[in-house]
Amino acid sequence: MSTFLGIPRKHAAQEESPLRGTLPFPKAARKELANGQLRRNLAHATSVIRTKRAQVVDEMPDWEALRDAGAATKTQVMSNLPALLEQFEANVIARGGVVHWATDAQEANRIVTDLVRAQGVDEVIKVKSMATQEIGLNEYLEDNGIAAVETDLAELIVQLGHDKPSHILVPAIHRNRTEVRDIFLAEMADAPADLTDEPRRLAMAAREHLRRKFLRSKVAISGTNFGIAETGTIGVVESEGNGRMCVTLPDTLITVMGIEKILPTFTDLEVFLQLLPRSSTGERMNPYTSLWTGVTPGDGPQNFHLILLDNGRTNALADQVGRAALHCIRCSACLNVCPVYERTGGHAYGSVYPGPIGAVLTPQLTGMHGHGDVNSTLPYASSLCGACYDVCPVKIPIPDLLVELRGRAVDADRGRTIPGGWDAAMKAASWIMSNPTRFAAVEKGLAAGRLVAGKDQKIKHLPFPGSAWTHSKDMPAPPKQTFRQWWKQTHPDTDQPGGPA
Repeated sequence: MSTFLGIPRKHAAQEESPLRGTLPFPKAARKELANGQLRRNLAHATSVIRTKRAQVVDEMPDWEALRDAGAATKTQVMSNLPALLEQFEANVIARGGVVHWATDAQEANRIVTDLVRAQGVDEVIKVKSMATQEIGLNEYLEDNGIAAVETDLAELIVQLGHDKPSHILVPAIHRNRTEVRDIFLAEMADAPADLTDEPRRLAMAAREHLRRKFLRSKVAISGTNFGIAETGTIGVVESEGNGRMCVTLPDTLITVMGIEKILPTFTDLEVFLQLLPRSSTGERMNPYTSLWTGVTPGDGPQNFHLILLDNGRTNALADQVGRAALHCIRCSACLNVCPVYERTGGHAYGSVYPGPIGAVLTPQLTGMHGHGDVNSTLPYASSLCGACYDVCPVKIPIPDLLVELRGRAVDADRGRTIPGGWDAAMKAASWIMSNPTRFAAVEKGLAAGRLVAGKDQKIKHLPFPGSAWTHSKDMPAPPKQTFRQWWKQTHPDTDQPGGPA
């Protein structure tokens, strides 16, 4: 059976952790690079978002001051997180909410499932939430006989397409509208038979499909963009209105929130509600900003449960360097400017957090466990061009974090009983370069490389182990004359530099 209560079942082949893929980044990226349609979709979408962001940011004379304020607030939060969380919990409880603490994904999923079962339902609606994707909530609910209906349009496309999100903000960025139409016709039972790929027609079909879900659902699950410690207020920002429906219509609302999403005071929203929409969708303000505080008798959900999720965040917080990754407000600006992401897309990262921020945040959440851990390859998924830092609204030093994590990945491999190819190459290079005679002999031997160079003076194919390099990079042909030979010819009366020729 391909569906469960009208919702597509996951495929067995997709049994992998939401924070850890099955392939190291280079292999996964190579696979994605072969998809020409994917690359065209990504190039178009990211360029449009980049242009919109640049336009609305240029309107702000105090943009850099806002970035500084956002960065300072996040630094303050990380320095005082335990106290802020306790204040937040007390204020949520005081206003009628129930607070649950979850150490990891398993505990969070169990809490949500128990809460849904307590309401006697087998279907829930969801507003887009990175935290619930991170813990694999939809799959866990399905395994326990509960269907979770995604109400964000892009998330619905991903769900109906038996797919995985590829972008933090625009999960279906890798799909074009013709593909979306085909998915709707194949998977949405109530889609019009004459549905076209016109965006308006697609949106109307999704709206009709979801409206019935909104009106009959008793339980909704949401994430959150911000939690205000001072008041116990939760905030969700979105562009479609589906979030507003989820957090107001059902009787029970369950919110899953990463513990780093705290802001100290309500006035801090003034900064972040300017930074986030401009950095994410290129808008001056969010079309829908929903804020709620606990339970209001007779208005909105009468049962509110908040799950505060750790899932590796306290480990990241304990890292004085790596904790900067927790400053992220999930705007996705870094993805839209990253040349690596634009070419490979989000699936190559193997994590629900792709792109530059995913390359530093995912290893912080999961840890890097030696040479065989695919997440140890993520910090290398970057050219270190620095564009990600330039656009980050809270000034996360992503290039610095990438370099730091690369160093840790290398350090974790030191002292292995059987050295890897890279270790062996570096040890051989060290042995050669530590002796002038050996170094000069190898220089002379390199001249043979000219025999395998092409007319363009590039070496493109070498046998193993050199093929590990030429498989992905060209190598310039050696010069006709080494530096030592040139020196001996032009300075016959002086000593050879660095020792004998």
